[in-house]
Amino acid sequence: MNEHDFSGLLQQLPELSPSQHQRLHRYLKAHDITAFDLLATQAAPEHCPYCYTDHFNPWGSSHGLPRYRCTDCSRTFNALTGTPLAKLHKREHWVAYLNTLIEGLSLRAAAQQCGINKDTALLWRHRFLHMISQHQATHEHGIVEADETFFLESFKGQRQLDRPSRKRGGVGKTRGTGADQVPVLIVRDRHKATANFILTRVDAVTIRQALQPLIDKEAMLCTDGAAVYSAFAKNTGIAHEVIHTKGPRARGVFHVQNVNAYGSRLKTWMRRFHGVATKYLGHYLGWRLLLERYQSVITPELCLLEAVGRVPQQLSWT
Repeated sequence: MNEHDFSGLLQQLPELSPSQHQRLHRYLKAHDITAFDLLATQAAPEHCPYCYTDHFNPWGSSHGLPRYRCTDCSRTFNALTGTPLAKLHKREHWVAYLNTLIEGLSLRAAAQQCGINKDTALLWRHRFLHMISQHQATHEHGIVEADETFFLESFKGQRQLDRPSRKRGGVGKTRGTGADQVPVLIVRDRHKATANFILTRVDAVTIRQALQPLIDKEAMLCTDGAAVYSAFAKNTGIAHEVIHTKGPRARGVFHVQNVNAYGSRLKTWMRRFHGVATKYLGHYLGWRLLLERYQSVITPELCLLEAVGRVPQQLSWT
């Protein structure tokens, strides 16, 4: 770029919106730091991935990453050993690709922006999201809201179907709670701690399996009038406030507006993918949860740390 064009670019910077400023900052930063730098300085192993002891010492380096040797089992490893990113190539493009996850780009757009093949972009999406999708709230307290939402069952990517294929997501044979709808339970407290559960069915047993380990015994559970929640509250002794769909939607501080708002944002964000394969639905739920968790402070560095299981606790509500 010549000096005249560069000066014109600088003059346009004040016209950028706040979100565009953040995108530009992330893009420039992605070109200043590499995955090697991040993994070497911020993602050192906490234990041996083979025998899980913390007795290990530095053992040189290989392919740009420090290696370590366990003094108990004598095996060597690096920061990626035992993670979904192990043996994944083209690390020089990882930080740029994580930027595309933050922006929620399509596979084609991500591949074009990073200079990689579309099939590689698909492989990377699910490799990076595998451990990210496992990070959600494990304990919720105070006022806890719960509600279900439904996603159309999809076999996207499969070559053989027992029905005609739907185009760009399509619509199901039934609406709401039909057999071709996959129920997802969303649980969120007033501290924004959030958990998603893909359910096989919505009944008292599955609801209890999801909620009992998660919700504090002293919490106040707010839900709609579905009988499964009343049964759960009765069996566990957890206080329960029912918000009926007809009549007032809130009684003082008791309502389900937070969980409903999160569900609405999730559904709106998911529309860009025109349907996602049900087998990968958990990855997309975790992806959205990642964006909600960090919001404006999200960076490729945070995404990479989460992708290898190094969750920065000071920035996490779980």
